[in-house]
Amino acid sequence: MKKLLSAAVCFIVLITASFQSLAEEAVLEISAPSAILIEASTGQVLYEKNSHDRRPPASVTKIMTMLLVMEAIDSGKISMDDMVRCSEKAASMGGSQVYLEPNEEMSVHDMLKAVAVASGNDAAAALGEFIAGSLEGFVSMMNERAKELGMNDTTFVNCNGLDAEGHLTSAFDIALMSKELISHQTIFDFTTIWMDSLRDGKFGLVNTNKLIRFYEGATGLKTGSTGEAKYCLSASAKRNGMDLIAVILGAPSSKERFADASKLLDYGFANYAIANSLISEEDLGKTKLLKGIKSELELTTPGGYNVLVSKSKVNDIEKRVTLPESVEAPIASGEKVGEISFYIDGQQIGGTDIIAKENAPRANPLHMFAKLARQLCYGTVEVN
Repeated sequence: MKKLLSAAVCFIVLITASFQSLAEEAVLEISAPSAILIEASTGQVLYEKNSHDRRPPASVTKIMTMLLVMEAIDSGKISMDDMVRCSEKAASMGGSQVYLEPNEEMSVHDMLKAVAVASGNDAAAALGEFIAGSLEGFVSMMNERAKELGMNDTTFVNCNGLDAEGHLTSAFDIALMSKELISHQTIFDFTTIWMDSLRDGKFGLVNTNKLIRFYEGATGLKTGSTGEAKYCLSASAKRNGMDLIAVILGAPSSKERFADASKLLDYGFANYAIANSLISEEDLGKTKLLKGIKSELELTTPGGYNVLVSKSKVNDIEKRVTLPESVEAPIASGEKVGEISFYIDGQQIGGTDIIAKENAPRANPLHMFAKLARQLCYGTVEVN
């Protein structure tokens, strides 16, 4: 497993470095003082403007809140059906809310819906207390997770994004946690809702993210606005197998934040494409296995070998396979055997390892004798 993760990380680092200059070349008129556009599967930056400036994020903070909720669900710590009791502290959050009463109970599912769709500060606080036992404990979890994700510009002070001294992050860091959140596909069940309700239909919800209704392929993710932060947004969208994330911080108006995000997403979809069918069975196949129980070793890749390229270059990708004619047993499943690299105009743009598909133990003397006997009798098995 460590080898697979290492290979994936090396691949992402390689292709991110290869495309660093693309972000600098994009010329777009963005009204917000800070913004970034990334492709989610590769992490490649396609556009950035003051992306590391530390700014208050308002309710875009709740991306981290939702991420910790999704991780707690996926790990089995909590379930969607668990009931969450709202404390007096959570009920007193103010700002955007679903007007939870002290001691009112809602399921994790409905609390999460309240956060994702209506940006409920009270619901976010209730979920934080439910997971960590206190808001202070939950904020500590948020900061620890931010550190793990490499969000070096970020300090969280609360779980909902209300203006507070020192509560700061950057467009770059928001893109990182947004990328991590959308890896939990179930979150789209909530972030793509346009209209819904709580309390058996008695309390209506309308998504604060207008792109969900008006932008083709929009999948989320979170809006935010306060007097200090102005208008913020992390907007995700998917088309033709490509996930883009556009982050806007400090836009002067709500209209301009959505216009800026749409402009960035349009730019990404118009100019880039994912080349994700680059490796065929012919590239992998099998290689000769020496001193093994079998004579051939089946091969595969760790996966995650998508390459993001300019649309005009999709048909210009050159593939180079490095694979030995034979390997010697024993070989462990997942062990690197070779590699595939991708080039455009002689410049490497990505690559991935070729690995053993299964364990290949070394043959013992009995196996070797049986092989020899079969070859002598039938002439079909090669002794190696």
